[in-house]
This record gives sequence, C-alpha cells and structure tokens, in this order.
Amino acid sequence: MRNRMCEKTLRPLQIAASVAGAMIAVAGCGGSSADSAAEQRALVEQGKQIFRFDTFGDEARWTDTLRMHEVIASAVDPMTALSVGLKVDAEALPQQLIDGIANGSVDLTSPATTVALLKLDAVVGLKGTVETVGGADRLVSVGITCALCHSTVDDSFAPGIGKRLDGWPNRDLDPGAIIALSPAIDAPTKALLDSWGKGKYDPRFNVDGISKPVVIPPAYGLEGIHSVTFTGDGTEPAYWNRYVAVVQMGGQGSFSDPRLNLSVTNGTEDLVSDKLPALQAYQLSLPAPAAPAGSFDPGAAARGKLVFEGVGGCASCHSGALFTDANAKLHPPADSMAEPESPSYASRSATGQYRTSPLKGVWQHAPYFHDGSAATLDEVVRIYDSKRSLGLTEQQRSDLAQYLRSL
Repeated sequence: MRNRMCEKTLRPLQIAASVAGAMIAVAGCGGSSADSAAEQRALVEQGKQIFRFDTFGDEARWTDTLRMHEVIASAVDPMTALSVGLKVDAEALPQQLIDGIANGSVDLTSPATTVALLKLDAVVGLKGTVETVGGADRLVSVGITCALCHSTVDDSFAPGIGKRLDGWPNRDLDPGAIIALSPAIDAPTKALLDSWGKGKYDPRFNVDGISKPVVIPPAYGLEGIHSVTFTGDGTEPAYWNRYVAVVQMGGQGSFSDPRLNLSVTNGTEDLVSDKLPALQAYQLSLPAPAAPAGSFDPGAAARGKLVFEGVGGCASCHSGALFTDANAKLHPPADSMAEPESPSYASRSATGQYRTSPLKGVWQHAPYFHDGSAATLDEVVRIYDSKRSLGLTEQQRSDLAQYLRSL
C-alpha cells in the first residue's frame, strides 16, 4: 500500500509521475500517438479485469473473519442470491447451463448451484475459490470485488441474469442483509444491517459505529470530475478506491487520512496500490448511459431545459457540460435537499460538505439524493421547488422532470 501518507496530496502525484514516465518512455523510443492509445486501451482493459474480478486479498475478511463461504455453501441458493440483489453474468455461463436454467433441469434452489456459478466467475462481484474433493465441488473461500455494488446486468436472459453493465449502481443489492448472514455478526449488529434496505450501504459504519446508509452511487460518467463522492473527500477516484478497497472491502494494504483521524493497515502485503491507476482508468472510461428512446417527452424536455437554466436556478450549481460545480467548490450541508438529517452524513466525512451531484444518466439511478429520500425525478423537482421556494407551476415542474429524464 502506501506509507501512511495523505492520499489527497501525494497519491495523485504518484499516479501522475507514473503516467508521465510511461509517456516519456514511449516518446524516447519514437512511440506514436497510436502507441499511446494502445497503451491506454491496455490500461483500461487491465482496470476492467480488476474492477470485475480483483478482491485485493479481502478474503481475509469475507472468509476468515465473516465466514461467508460457509453461509453460501450451506444456505445461499441462486433464488436466495437473486432475492438480495446479486446478479449473474449470462456471458459467463456455458450453453449447457443456460439450457438447463431455461428448461428447469438446473436446480435454482440448491446452494450447490451457487457454488457452480461461483466456479464459473458468473456471480457479479463475488470471487469464489472452489476445490474439487472426491468428485464434489467445495467452496473454500470467497471475496468481493468493486463490481458487487457498482455493476448490474441488463436482465436479457431473466430477471437478475444478463450481460454486465459496469458502473451502474446495483440498487437491487441489499449489502446489509448479505453481511448480516455472517455467523460472526452479533444480533444487535444484524438488526442494524438488516435495516439498511436495498440499494443502500453505509461506508462509515465500521469506522464510527453510526448507522445511516446512503444510496450506492454510479461509477460511470466520472471523466473530468474531481470530487467523485457525495462529500468530495478525494480529488480523484483513486482516493475512494483505496478507502473502499482497504477500509470497507478488507483488502490487503493501507489507507490513511488525518482529516478522518483514520489509519488502517490490513496484512503485510500491499495488494491495492499498484492496481489503482488501471482501476481508475477503467472507471473514467465508463460513460453515463443515454436515456432510452421513448422514455421522455422531447417537447416537454425542451421546455424543461429553459426552466432548468432559468427560473428553476438549477444550472447555478448543476453547471457546465458536467452538470456540476464540484470541480470548483463544495457546499455546506444546508444546501443539500436531504438535510437537515440526523446524523448528517456530511458530518461523518473528511470534508464536512457535499458536492453537487452530476446529472448525466440521472434517469437510471433512482432513488435520489444521497439518502434516497426522493423516489422519482418528479419528487426531486417537487422537493427543490418547495425548499427553494421557487413557485414553479405544475407545468414547469412536469417539464423540468422530463428534462432530467432526458439527460
């Protein structure tokens, strides 16, 4: 990992120096822009594999401490897995298994089928090690990857089974309920975890002991945005990737930030640092998804754009091509439509403030605001109108929601 240094000041310089060194090496060898593009594509592909399949050695937490491999092998059949929001990558399934699922010959109520899916690397965000002993498969360890929370599938084969959609927040996932299955969790903690609900996770709970989950954010549309989290704690995705990999996933390495009075080291081997540049490159390559055809009224959206830029005042913060002023400033808690809340999520962060959320792809990731308190974009507009005393007409509110759906 890194040697307990402030991520915000030193890690960006390390990554920049690494990238600059690679560019100089290419130039010194007479490398062309095509060579540089090829190197970038290779870096993105490496990051894709890390995002989907790398656990950073977090089996130490999920297997050795939480004993989740025992739970999965004994009690988590595919139907149970799908019910808590886990997804299956249809492209990882052999045709024989696809046919078996389709014709009902594959038992989706057996934990052994889940083990078989893990052996195929087909469960999105879970990485299992399966050994064959006496002709029977046995799950000996399990870890999680970035894709667990920040990928879903297109349901092209069946609900919960389809092609991967990396970067899309899995708002069907119930992380609290999954963790609560561990036999190492005490009853009061299980009750708190079970209360979080689908699509929510508290990335501070195991740090400060407070339970106040936020919605799982998208990991797409981050290119050009420095403050990539709700509270803008870091200046690039690598900061949050390190925090999550070490502090939340339990990966082997170190994270330190004096603003949080937090310094965590897991194990003696750094399995995180070298992977951060490629992981960030992949995340930054993921565009926000365009609104589906027919999902909004173009005429109403055009009128809503005028409201957005005019009387609604939305563009004062959701500004520019990125629809956010996050690169220029953060905002006090009072500016958040989800505040006042108790406890304030911002108060538990490194900045004590909130960034303005970018809006590209906002049609995709309901519910809205960091706490998920607005179920629909229409409700978002209503809350803004009320709290900002805008006095919008019903037509203006409707048109503005249509514009948001178009982004």
